Amino acid sequence: MTAMKPAPTRTRPDLSYLLDHTSHVLRTRMAAALAEIGLTARMHCVLVHALEEERTQNQLAEIGDMDKTTMVVTVDALEKAGLAERRPSSTDRRARIIAVTEEGAKVAARSQKIVDGVHEEALAAFSPGDQEVFLRLMTHLAEGHLSTPTPGPTPARRARQRA
Repeated sequence: MTAMKPAPTRTRPDLSYLLDHTSHVLRTRMAAALAEIGLTARMHCVLVHALEEERTQNQLAEIGDMDKTTMVVTVDALEKAGLAERRPSSTDRRARIIAVTEEGAKVAARSQKIVDGVHEEALAAFSPGDQEVFLRLMTHLAEGHLSTPTPGPTPARRARQRA
């Protein structure tokens, strides 16, 4: 039997836990809020980004960090709900784009208000000055040092979505 040894003393807060936990809670709150209008976060992501400019299903999958199967299921659900449709690209006859219907544009406007509200609610934990600092620092991490995953020997679980 081996003797129990004390765990190493932590010298810094557990950043992985803090980021993972808050991200998980934010995603669950977002999912609940969007479910009230019959959308998922992925559906919202596709609608909003398809409205910005003509984009293919593959481009939207990349933006939303979705694999092909998840993207197909998401677009199928949007089509079934009458919110989007697959159409030929105006610039590449081989490509098909995801076009948002008139109803889909209305739903996207509603869902964006919901998403903004969930974000505002989360940021309300900070003073306005701290909100600005927090967002600036998180953006700095996301666009800088932590912008690209490090390849590992086994595939790490991908983030579910960037909406």
